[in-house]
Amino acid sequence: MKAVLIPGDGIGPEIAQSVESITKAMNLDIEWEKYRAGAEYAKETGEVFEPGLVEAIEKYQWALKGPTATPIGTGFRSVNVALRQKFETYANVRPIRSFQGIDSKYENIDLVIIRENTEDLYKGIEYMLNKDIANGVKLITREASERICRYAFEYAKINNRHKVTAVHKANIMKYTDGLFLEAFRDVAKCYPEIEAQEVIVDNMCMQLVLRPETFDVLVAPNLYGDIVSDLCAGLVGGLGFAPSGNIGDQYRIYEAVHGSAPDIAGQNIANPSALLLAFALMLEDMGKQQSAQTLREALSKVVAKQEVITPDIGGHATTTEFVQAIIDEL
Repeated sequence: MKAVLIPGDGIGPEIAQSVESITKAMNLDIEWEKYRAGAEYAKETGEVFEPGLVEAIEKYQWALKGPTATPIGTGFRSVNVALRQKFETYANVRPIRSFQGIDSKYENIDLVIIRENTEDLYKGIEYMLNKDIANGVKLITREASERICRYAFEYAKINNRHKVTAVHKANIMKYTDGLFLEAFRDVAKCYPEIEAQEVIVDNMCMQLVLRPETFDVLVAPNLYGDIVSDLCAGLVGGLGFAPSGNIGDQYRIYEAVHGSAPDIAGQNIANPSALLLAFALMLEDMGKQQSAQTLREALSKVVAKQEVITPDIGGHATTTEFVQAIIDEL
């Protein structure tokens, strides 16, 4: 089968190569079609996407994406946001798990953040009222709220998880977050076997730091989900081990959520774990559960041994050496 590979900016091409190496080593029947996108491509061509990229995703319906840079304040909008809205990948799924060998303050964390991916303030509806006043519109709809909450409860049901927690600020945002919370409560009634919990977003951040083990599946509007998912990545050692899937009814785009790290680009020292874990999510959704589990276990063993690891997690190995150690475990 064919799938789209978007290497991205900075370290993206280096860690994307690791996916190609793993694909070959595992004899997976996946043929990658590579397309460029992001800030570097835009600087060279004036276009954000390489011609044919959108059509390829439409044709193959599966894509894996490395990090892409987004100008702050000016310039084009996020490649991620553009792709999510174009392909209506309304559910952003971020599993967070502890890794033995990674220095973090917590052990045995296993939770999933499910973030609404298409609306809220990230819809990008903003404008200047005058030269001194800017306004942004927080767009929340019942349809999208019910859809993401239903996805979260279905995810919990399928994956034998027992609690879904809604993250909100309905005490202040009574109409927008109030509508999201109302949708959550309506959907929760259809899943009486799963515990439904509601936590205000600022309290949620504190509770995650104090007792993350008490949570299972979190569901949130776009902005809160973005913030909370990065917070949760910090609980297990950072974004270097945080995969992400953007899931729609027809299209699926998986990605490493960390930045493009231009300061170390081209040095062959980047940690490819997040993109490899995103690839594992993709394999799982393709029905290749055994391959996904094999890849995760091999990566986990290499990290736990602490012998061949990249500098960001305390080692001296190159990206190539780290990937080869994973292949040796395979």
